[in-house]
Amino acid sequence: MERRDAVIVGGGPAGSTLARLLKRAGASVSVLDKRNFPRDKTCAGWITPAVVRNLELDLDDYRQGRVLQPIHGFSVARMGDAPVRNDHGAAPVSYGIRRCEFDHYLLARSGAELRAGAAVESLERASGEWIVNASLRTPLLVGAGGHFCPVARALGADLGRGEPVVGAQEFEVRMNGAQAARSPVRADTPQLYFCPDLAGYAWVVRKGDWLNVGIGRRGARQLGEHFERFLGAMLRDGVLDEETARTRARGHAYLLYPHASRPLVADGALLIGDAAGLAYPESGEGIRPAVESALLAAQAIAECGGGYSRRALAGYARRIESRFGARSAAATPDAPLPGRFKQRAAALLMRTRWFTREVIARRWFLHEHVAPLLT
Repeated sequence: MERRDAVIVGGGPAGSTLARLLKRAGASVSVLDKRNFPRDKTCAGWITPAVVRNLELDLDDYRQGRVLQPIHGFSVARMGDAPVRNDHGAAPVSYGIRRCEFDHYLLARSGAELRAGAAVESLERASGEWIVNASLRTPLLVGAGGHFCPVARALGADLGRGEPVVGAQEFEVRMNGAQAARSPVRADTPQLYFCPDLAGYAWVVRKGDWLNVGIGRRGARQLGEHFERFLGAMLRDGVLDEETARTRARGHAYLLYPHASRPLVADGALLIGDAAGLAYPESGEGIRPAVESALLAAQAIAECGGGYSRRALAGYARRIESRFGARSAAATPDAPLPGRFKQRAAALLMRTRWFTREVIARRWFLHEHVAPLLT
Protein backbone atom coordinates (compact mmCIF):
# COMPACT_ATOMS: atom_id res chain seq x y z
CA MET A 1 0.00 0.00 0.00
CA GLU A 2 1.34 3.41 -0.97
CA ARG A 3 1.43 6.31 1.48
CA ARG A 4 0.93 10.02 0.79
CA ASP A 5 1.10 13.05 3.06
CA ALA A 6 -2.27 14.09 1.65
CA VAL A 7 -4.90 12.61 -0.66
CA ILE A 8 -7.26 15.06 -2.33
CA VAL A 9 -10.49 13.77 -3.86
CA GLY A 10 -11.48 16.08 -6.71
CA GLY A 11 -9.33 17.87 -9.30
CA GLY A 12 -11.28 21.12 -9.73
CA PRO A 13 -9.95 24.57 -8.77
CA ALA A 14 -10.18 23.87 -5.03
CA GLY A 15 -8.37 20.53 -5.19
CA SER A 16 -5.69 21.64 -7.63
CA THR A 17 -4.99 24.86 -5.69
CA LEU A 18 -4.50 23.02 -2.41
CA ALA A 19 -2.42 20.33 -4.13
CA ARG A 20 -0.11 23.01 -5.54
CA LEU A 21 0.32 24.67 -2.15
CA LEU A 22 1.01 21.39 -0.34
CA LYS A 23 3.49 20.32 -3.01
CA ARG A 24 5.22 23.68 -2.71
CA ALA A 25 5.60 22.98 1.02
CA GLY A 26 7.27 19.64 0.25
CA ALA A 27 4.36 17.25 0.80
CA SER A 28 3.63 14.16 -1.27
CA VAL A 29 0.14 14.57 -2.72
CA SER A 30 -2.18 12.44 -4.83
CA VAL A 31 -5.30 13.85 -6.49
CA LEU A 32 -8.08 11.40 -7.32
CA ASP A 33 -10.87 12.29 -9.72
CA LYS A 34 -13.50 10.04 -11.25
CA ARG A 35 -13.25 11.94 -14.54
CA ASN A 36 -10.41 12.11 -17.04
CA PHE A 37 -9.00 15.57 -17.78
CA PRO A 38 -9.66 17.74 -19.67
CA ARG A 39 -13.34 17.35 -18.81
CA ASP A 40 -16.42 19.55 -19.08
CA LYS A 41 -17.87 21.28 -16.04
CA THR A 42 -21.26 22.97 -15.77
CA CYS A 43 -20.39 26.64 -15.23
CA ALA A 44 -20.93 29.97 -16.99
CA GLY A 45 -17.15 30.25 -16.97
CA TRP A 46 -15.55 33.50 -15.96
CA ILE A 47 -12.97 34.49 -13.35
CA THR A 48 -12.46 37.84 -11.64
CA PRO A 49 -9.14 39.65 -11.16
CA ALA A 50 -9.29 38.52 -7.51
CA VAL A 51 -9.21 34.89 -8.66
CA VAL A 52 -6.29 35.67 -10.97
CA ARG A 53 -4.36 37.12 -8.02
CA ASN A 54 -5.32 34.34 -5.61
CA LEU A 55 -4.14 31.74 -8.13
CA GLU A 56 -0.99 33.69 -9.03
CA LEU A 57 -2.11 33.12 -12.60
CA ASP A 58 0.20 34.17 -15.43
CA LEU A 59 -2.34 35.41 -17.98
CA ASP A 60 0.20 35.56 -20.80
CA ASP A 61 1.03 31.91 -20.24
CA TYR A 62 -2.58 30.88 -19.76
CA ARG A 63 -3.86 32.43 -22.98
CA GLN A 64 -1.46 30.37 -25.09
CA GLY A 65 -3.84 28.01 -26.87
CA ARG A 66 -6.70 28.67 -24.42
CA VAL A 67 -9.72 30.95 -24.33
CA LEU A 68 -9.22 34.06 -22.19
CA GLN A 69 -11.96 36.55 -23.03
CA PRO A 70 -11.67 40.00 -21.39
CA ILE A 71 -14.98 41.16 -19.92
CA HIS A 72 -15.67 44.88 -19.65
CA GLY A 73 -19.35 45.05 -18.74
CA PHE A 74 -22.61 43.28 -18.04
CA SER A 75 -26.10 43.32 -19.50
CA VAL A 76 -28.72 42.81 -16.77
CA ALA A 77 -32.45 42.31 -17.06
CA ARG A 78 -35.45 40.83 -15.32
CA MET A 79 -36.84 38.20 -17.68
CA GLY A 80 -39.33 39.89 -19.95
CA ASP A 81 -37.89 43.39 -19.48
CA ALA A 82 -35.45 45.35 -21.60
CA PRO A 83 -31.82 44.78 -20.55
CA VAL A 84 -29.65 47.46 -18.99
CA ARG A 85 -26.10 47.39 -20.35
CA ASN A 86 -23.23 48.78 -18.29
CA ASP A 87 -19.65 49.39 -19.41
CA HIS A 88 -17.14 49.06 -16.55
CA GLY A 89 -14.22 50.71 -18.33
CA ALA A 90 -11.04 49.87 -20.19
CA ALA A 91 -9.58 47.42 -17.64
CA PRO A 92 -11.17 43.95 -17.67
CA VAL A 93 -13.41 43.26 -14.68
CA SER A 94 -13.43 39.53 -15.45
CA TYR A 95 -12.14 36.99 -17.95
CA GLY A 96 -14.23 34.41 -19.76
CA ILE A 97 -12.69 30.94 -19.61
CA ARG A 98 -13.65 27.41 -20.62
CA ARG A 99 -13.73 25.18 -17.57
CA CYS A 100 -12.38 22.18 -19.46
CA GLU A 101 -9.23 24.20 -20.20
CA PHE A 102 -9.04 26.11 -16.93
CA ASP A 103 -9.34 23.13 -14.59
CA HIS A 104 -6.91 21.05 -16.66
CA TYR A 105 -4.34 23.86 -16.64
CA LEU A 106 -4.51 24.32 -12.85
CA LEU A 107 -4.29 20.61 -12.20
CA ALA A 108 -1.33 20.12 -14.53
CA ARG A 109 0.65 22.96 -12.94
CA SER A 110 -0.02 21.68 -9.40
CA GLY A 111 2.72 19.07 -9.71
CA ALA A 112 0.69 16.52 -7.76
CA GLU A 113 0.22 12.93 -8.82
CA LEU A 114 -3.07 12.69 -10.68
CA ARG A 115 -5.11 9.50 -10.60
CA ALA A 116 -7.75 10.36 -13.19
CA GLY A 117 -10.70 8.14 -13.93
CA ALA A 118 -10.35 6.80 -10.40
CA ALA A 119 -13.60 6.96 -8.45
CA VAL A 120 -13.51 6.54 -4.69
CA GLU A 121 -14.73 3.01 -4.05
CA SER A 122 -13.91 2.78 -0.35
CA LEU A 123 -12.82 4.97 2.55
CA GLU A 124 -11.67 3.44 5.83
CA ARG A 125 -10.30 4.93 9.02
CA ALA A 126 -7.55 2.82 10.60
CA SER A 127 -4.78 3.57 13.11
CA GLY A 128 -5.35 7.32 12.86
CA GLU A 129 -5.12 7.40 9.07
CA TRP A 130 -7.41 7.11 6.06
CA ILE A 131 -7.21 4.22 3.60
CA VAL A 132 -8.52 5.12 0.15
CA ASN A 133 -9.57 2.36 -2.26
CA ALA A 134 -7.50 -0.11 -0.21
CA SER A 135 -4.41 1.21 -2.00
CA LEU A 136 -3.53 4.62 -0.56
CA ARG A 137 -2.86 5.47 3.09
CA THR A 138 -2.77 9.07 4.30
CA PRO A 139 -3.03 11.09 7.52
CA LEU A 140 -4.92 13.85 5.68
CA LEU A 141 -7.92 13.33 3.42
CA VAL A 142 -9.39 16.33 1.60
CA GLY A 143 -12.83 16.38 0.01
CA ALA A 144 -12.83 18.59 -3.09
CA GLY A 145 -15.13 16.51 -5.27
CA GLY A 146 -18.05 18.88 -5.64
CA HIS A 147 -21.60 18.60 -4.36
CA PHE A 148 -21.67 14.78 -4.33
CA CYS A 149 -18.15 14.36 -2.95
CA PRO A 150 -17.69 10.94 -1.28
CA VAL A 151 -15.53 12.50 1.43
CA ALA A 152 -18.43 14.77 2.39
CA ARG A 153 -20.59 11.67 2.70
CA ALA A 154 -17.96 10.00 4.89
CA LEU A 155 -17.98 13.07 7.15
CA GLY A 156 -21.74 12.79 7.64
CA ALA A 157 -23.26 14.93 4.89
CA ASP A 158 -26.64 13.63 3.75
CA LEU A 159 -25.97 14.20 0.06
CA GLY A 160 -28.99 15.31 -1.93
CA ARG A 161 -31.41 14.87 0.98
CA GLY A 162 -32.72 17.80 2.98
CA GLU A 163 -30.17 20.20 1.56
CA PRO A 164 -31.31 23.53 0.03
CA VAL A 165 -29.59 22.97 -3.31
CA VAL A 166 -29.34 25.20 -6.33
CA GLY A 167 -30.00 23.29 -9.54
CA ALA A 168 -28.32 24.38 -12.77
CA GLN A 169 -28.47 23.44 -16.43
CA GLU A 170 -26.00 24.68 -19.04
CA PHE A 171 -24.51 24.05 -22.45
CA GLU A 172 -21.45 25.41 -24.21
CA VAL A 173 -21.14 25.26 -27.98
CA ARG A 174 -18.72 26.54 -30.57
CA MET A 175 -20.36 28.72 -33.20
CA ASN A 176 -19.34 28.31 -36.82
CA GLY A 177 -18.20 31.32 -38.80
CA ALA A 178 -21.68 32.26 -40.01
CA GLN A 179 -23.21 31.89 -36.54
CA ALA A 180 -20.45 33.93 -34.93
CA ALA A 181 -20.89 36.70 -37.47
CA ARG A 182 -24.67 36.82 -36.94
CA SER A 183 -24.66 36.54 -33.17
CA PRO A 184 -25.69 39.76 -31.38
CA VAL A 185 -24.03 38.58 -28.16
CA ARG A 186 -21.00 40.68 -27.29
CA ALA A 187 -17.99 38.72 -26.12
CA ASP A 188 -17.01 41.41 -23.61
CA THR A 189 -20.49 41.68 -22.03
CA PRO A 190 -22.14 38.65 -20.38
CA GLN A 191 -25.94 38.79 -20.35
CA LEU A 192 -27.78 38.04 -17.08
CA TYR A 193 -31.53 37.47 -16.88
CA PHE A 194 -33.13 37.24 -13.43
CA CYS A 195 -36.22 35.13 -12.85
CA PRO A 196 -39.28 37.22 -11.93
CA ASP A 197 -39.66 35.33 -8.63
CA LEU A 198 -35.97 36.03 -7.78
CA ALA A 199 -35.31 32.31 -7.34
CA GLY A 200 -32.41 32.36 -9.78
CA TYR A 201 -31.11 33.71 -13.05
CA ALA A 202 -30.10 32.64 -16.53
CA TRP A 203 -27.10 33.72 -18.58
CA VAL A 204 -25.69 34.00 -22.07
CA VAL A 205 -21.91 34.32 -22.11
CA ARG A 206 -19.78 34.53 -25.24
CA LYS A 207 -16.07 33.70 -25.25
CA GLY A 208 -14.76 34.30 -28.74
CA ASP A 209 -16.60 31.76 -30.88
CA TRP A 210 -17.84 29.82 -27.86
CA LEU A 211 -21.31 30.44 -26.43
CA ASN A 212 -22.30 29.38 -22.92
CA VAL A 213 -26.00 29.40 -22.01
CA GLY A 214 -27.51 28.26 -18.74
CA ILE A 215 -29.79 28.76 -15.77
CA GLY A 216 -29.51 28.27 -12.02
CA ARG A 217 -32.42 28.23 -9.56
CA ARG A 218 -33.05 27.36 -5.95
CA GLY A 219 -34.25 23.78 -5.94
CA ALA A 220 -34.47 21.48 -8.94
CA ARG A 221 -38.23 21.48 -9.39
CA GLN A 222 -39.28 22.29 -12.94
CA LEU A 223 -35.78 23.55 -13.72
CA GLY A 224 -35.95 22.12 -17.23
CA GLU A 225 -39.23 23.92 -17.89
CA HIS A 226 -37.78 27.24 -16.75
CA PHE A 227 -34.78 26.72 -19.00
CA GLU A 228 -36.95 25.83 -22.00
CA ARG A 229 -39.01 29.00 -21.53
CA PHE A 230 -35.83 31.05 -21.30
CA LEU A 231 -34.39 29.49 -24.45
CA GLY A 232 -37.67 30.17 -26.24
CA ALA A 233 -37.49 33.84 -25.25
CA MET A 234 -33.87 34.08 -26.42
CA LEU A 235 -34.87 32.50 -29.72
CA ARG A 236 -37.78 34.93 -30.21
CA ASP A 237 -35.56 37.90 -29.34
CA GLY A 238 -32.88 36.82 -31.81
CA VAL A 239 -30.23 36.31 -29.12
CA LEU A 240 -29.89 32.62 -30.03
CA ASP A 241 -30.53 30.80 -33.30
CA GLU A 242 -32.64 27.68 -33.50
CA GLU A 243 -29.73 25.27 -33.81
CA THR A 244 -28.02 26.66 -30.70
CA ALA A 245 -31.24 26.71 -28.68
CA ARG A 246 -31.71 22.98 -29.36
CA THR A 247 -28.34 22.04 -27.81
CA ARG A 248 -28.60 19.42 -25.10
CA ALA A 249 -27.87 20.79 -21.63
CA ARG A 250 -26.02 19.23 -18.70
CA GLY A 251 -27.09 19.43 -15.08
CA HIS A 252 -25.33 20.36 -11.87
CA ALA A 253 -26.17 21.04 -8.21
CA TYR A 254 -24.46 23.04 -5.49
CA LEU A 255 -25.03 24.64 -2.09
CA LEU A 256 -25.05 28.33 -1.21
CA TYR A 257 -22.75 29.10 1.69
CA PRO A 258 -25.18 30.66 4.20
CA HIS A 259 -27.54 27.68 3.97
CA ALA A 260 -25.08 24.78 3.85
CA SER A 261 -24.72 22.70 7.01
CA ARG A 262 -22.01 20.21 6.07
CA PRO A 263 -19.22 19.63 8.57
CA LEU A 264 -16.02 21.29 7.41
CA VAL A 265 -13.56 19.15 9.40
CA ALA A 266 -13.22 15.76 11.05
CA ASP A 267 -10.31 13.75 12.38
CA GLY A 268 -7.79 13.70 9.56
CA ALA A 269 -10.15 15.24 7.01
CA LEU A 270 -11.59 18.50 5.74
CA LEU A 271 -13.83 19.77 2.94
CA ILE A 272 -13.11 22.57 0.47
CA GLY A 273 -14.91 24.13 -2.49
CA ASP A 274 -18.35 22.89 -3.53
CA ALA A 275 -17.90 19.80 -1.35
CA ALA A 276 -18.13 22.17 1.64
CA GLY A 277 -20.97 24.24 0.13
CA LEU A 278 -19.27 27.60 -0.32
CA ALA A 279 -20.92 29.24 -3.34
CA TYR A 280 -21.77 32.93 -3.03
CA PRO A 281 -25.50 33.33 -2.26
CA GLU A 282 -26.19 36.20 -4.67
CA SER A 283 -24.46 34.90 -7.79
CA GLY A 284 -23.91 31.22 -7.11
CA GLU A 285 -20.24 31.64 -8.06
CA GLY A 286 -18.12 28.81 -6.78
CA ILE A 287 -14.67 29.40 -8.28
CA ARG A 288 -13.46 32.19 -6.02
CA PRO A 289 -14.79 30.61 -2.80
CA ALA A 290 -13.26 27.29 -3.87
CA VAL A 291 -9.83 28.81 -4.46
CA GLU A 292 -9.96 30.82 -1.25
CA SER A 293 -11.02 27.77 0.76
CA ALA A 294 -7.92 25.99 -0.55
CA LEU A 295 -5.72 28.91 0.52
CA LEU A 296 -7.28 28.92 3.98
CA ALA A 297 -6.96 25.14 4.24
CA ALA A 298 -3.26 25.31 3.37
CA GLN A 299 -2.69 27.83 6.17
CA ALA A 300 -4.53 25.69 8.70
CA ILE A 301 -2.75 22.50 7.60
CA ALA A 302 0.64 24.16 8.01
CA GLU A 303 -0.25 25.11 11.59
CA CYS A 304 -1.14 21.49 12.46
CA GLY A 305 2.46 20.32 12.31
CA GLY A 306 1.42 16.93 10.97
CA GLY A 307 -1.22 16.21 13.63
CA TYR A 308 -4.62 16.39 11.97
CA SER A 309 -7.13 15.84 14.74
CA ARG A 310 -10.53 17.50 14.46
CA ARG A 311 -9.41 19.98 17.10
CA ALA A 312 -6.20 20.80 15.25
CA LEU A 313 -8.07 21.32 11.97
CA ALA A 314 -10.69 23.53 13.63
CA GLY A 315 -8.57 26.52 12.65
CA TYR A 316 -9.70 25.94 9.07
CA ALA A 317 -13.39 26.16 10.03
CA ARG A 318 -12.71 29.37 11.95
CA ARG A 319 -10.94 30.86 8.94
CA ILE A 320 -13.87 29.98 6.68
CA GLU A 321 -16.35 31.65 9.03
CA SER A 322 -14.14 34.71 9.36
CA ARG A 323 -13.85 35.02 5.60
CA PHE A 324 -17.40 34.17 4.50
CA GLY A 325 -19.45 34.91 7.61
CA ALA A 326 -21.53 32.75 9.92
CA ARG A 327 -23.83 30.17 8.40
CA SER A 328 -27.56 30.25 9.09
CA ALA A 329 -28.68 28.33 12.15
CA ALA A 330 -30.72 25.91 10.08
CA ALA A 331 -30.69 24.95 6.42
CA THR A 332 -34.17 24.37 5.01
CA PRO A 333 -34.68 23.09 1.46
CA ASP A 334 -38.01 24.89 1.06
CA ALA A 335 -37.23 28.38 2.32
CA PRO A 336 -39.85 30.87 1.08
CA LEU A 337 -39.13 33.02 -1.94
CA PRO A 338 -39.16 36.83 -1.66
CA GLY A 339 -42.68 38.21 -1.44
CA ARG A 340 -44.48 40.17 -4.11
CA PHE A 341 -43.40 43.53 -2.70
CA LYS A 342 -39.72 42.59 -2.95
CA GLN A 343 -40.26 41.14 -6.40
CA ARG A 344 -41.87 44.37 -7.61
CA ALA A 345 -39.14 46.47 -6.01
CA ALA A 346 -36.48 44.31 -7.66
CA ALA A 347 -38.22 44.69 -11.03
CA LEU A 348 -38.00 48.49 -10.70
CA LEU A 349 -34.40 48.47 -9.48
CA MET A 350 -33.26 46.22 -12.31
CA ARG A 351 -34.33 48.89 -14.78
CA THR A 352 -31.84 51.37 -13.30
CA ARG A 353 -28.23 51.74 -14.33
CA TRP A 354 -27.01 52.38 -10.77
CA PHE A 355 -28.48 49.19 -9.25
CA THR A 356 -27.46 46.90 -12.11
CA ARG A 357 -23.91 48.28 -12.12
CA GLU A 358 -23.14 48.97 -8.46
CA VAL A 359 -25.11 46.23 -6.71
CA ILE A 360 -25.68 43.36 -9.14
CA ALA A 361 -22.44 43.56 -11.10
CA ARG A 362 -19.86 45.07 -8.78
CA ARG A 363 -21.08 43.65 -5.49
CA TRP A 364 -22.99 40.43 -6.21
CA PHE A 365 -21.02 39.10 -9.17
CA LEU A 366 -17.59 40.72 -9.00
CA HIS A 367 -17.30 41.01 -5.20
CA GLU A 368 -15.12 44.05 -5.66
CA HIS A 369 -15.76 45.06 -2.04
CA VAL A 370 -13.81 42.01 -0.83
CA ALA A 371 -10.04 42.08 -1.31
CA PRO A 372 -8.35 38.91 -2.57
CA LEU A 373 -6.53 36.80 0.01
CA LEU A 374 -3.29 37.17 -1.94
CA THR A 375 -2.36 40.73 -2.95
